[in-house]
Amino acid sequence: MNTALDLVNVTLEYPDGDSTLKALDAVNLSIGAGEFLSLVGPSGSGKSSLLAVAATLVSPTAGRVLVGGVDAGELSEADRTALRRDRIGIVFQQPNLLPSLTALEQLVIGDHLRGKPAGPAARRAAGLLDLVGLAPAAGKRPHQLSGGQRQRVNIARALMGDPAVLLVDEPTAALDQERSAAIVGLLRQVTDEFGVATVMVTHDTGFVPLTDSVATMRDGRLSARETVGAAAA
Repeated sequence: MNTALDLVNVTLEYPDGDSTLKALDAVNLSIGAGEFLSLVGPSGSGKSSLLAVAATLVSPTAGRVLVGGVDAGELSEADRTALRRDRIGIVFQQPNLLPSLTALEQLVIGDHLRGKPAGPAARRAAGLLDLVGLAPAAGKRPHQLSGGQRQRVNIARALMGDPAVLLVDEPTAALDQERSAAIVGLLRQVTDEFGVATVMVTHDTGFVPLTDSVATMRDGRLSARETVGAAAA
């Protein structure tokens, strides 16, 4: 299995008055292509900080972040932005869709920013919307979509750049149980079909069996991973 994401002794500290808050404490994590990891833990434990560092949105105080073997810490800001744009898909808790754009356009605009031709981008966007079950809604704008549908657009948009890594922050927080199960099931599907390394922060441990492994954050420290779901069979 090829390693898509490596965090090596990652520490993240923030000033906190006269002291320092350690959001991440010597975290080590390695995720392979096609692997689905659940990240659980109480609020304030460091889960979102881990995602932000893995996404190269925040630079760690110490340690290394490697995406597909590329050390983000050795890149210029421009090259780090390009790495994030081309190799990392991010699914935020809130979809943050642009209100004036249709579902199809939400996806196409990302490839436009990557400098890709409009024709192939539109075809790929249509294919991804079909994959997430939204082909009939391609022409609808966010206010015409349900919460679950907006999250599906969010996932499809994150896959437009053909990322090696998919980072997902509480994708079911605003959804009911049925729609939540559908979204996590979709993440399982795209992990398998695209061979992407998926890390999902979740508060609902009921969905952990749909993933391959689970790790717990507490006080900035990451527990050893446990095999679950199909991978445990």
